[in-house]
Amino acid sequence: MDIKKYILGKKKIIDKALDRYLPAGSLKPQIIHRAMRYSVFPGGKRIRPVFTIAGFQACGGKDDSVMPVACGIELVHSYTLVHDDMPCMDDDDYRRGKKTCHKKFGEDIALLVGDGLLTLAFQVIAESRNIDVIKEISKAIGTRGIIGGQVADILGKDKNIEYINLKKTAVLFEIAVKSGGIIKGASKREINALGDFGRDIGFTFQLLDDLKDKDGYVKLFGAGRAKEKAEFLAKRAKRHLKIFGKKAETLLNLADLIAAS
Repeated sequence: MDIKKYILGKKKIIDKALDRYLPAGSLKPQIIHRAMRYSVFPGGKRIRPVFTIAGFQACGGKDDSVMPVACGIELVHSYTLVHDDMPCMDDDDYRRGKKTCHKKFGEDIALLVGDGLLTLAFQVIAESRNIDVIKEISKAIGTRGIIGGQVADILGKDKNIEYINLKKTAVLFEIAVKSGGIIKGASKREINALGDFGRDIGFTFQLLDDLKDKDGYVKLFGAGRAKEKAEFLAKRAKRHLKIFGKKAETLLNLADLIAAS
């Protein structure tokens, strides 16, 4: 399988769906809708919703019933980026080569953009009519998940780096992959395996990002230890998928791509 081609193909489908879900920039109040679109497009590789689709396929899913959840996951991710970039958080001026939302539209609008994206995410996810996936995603991005990780980041990165990496980054990968299994109606064992895989590969993703930026885990423990941990987690992530056999091929290829980045 050409995994890069697979990601590109799914990104096009996801972007087309996101374009339908997001309010038009001409719809009043125009500024908030333009800012929401600015924050979502053009976007990155859409790797988290791609993992959702791949998790769905690993459990035997073949139709497009997973798309509302995949798009919802990406909207959640976009909301976290908008808020994370704000002056009261990481105070970043640029993301993906362009001005961050608050630099482009102001802090007040950026705050509301994050709120709007999160609210829209659950509107979209609700199209799945699956209460279990709504509950699991809510838990993952709440105070026991992403918000909790952000709080720990604010209080002191030096003391809580592993917790922060798990909650701010890994948990979204975890719920992205798990959601695909939940939508397909997979067994508890399969859903847990997907979650374990997602958490390990998400932590790997963050460690490799820290290595590129020489920040976070690397700043505290050194590049050698970060590389060693990333290699261990990437290998363990793949072991979680053994129960799926050949159906996990796409997830395995995605894991290899992240580990090689």
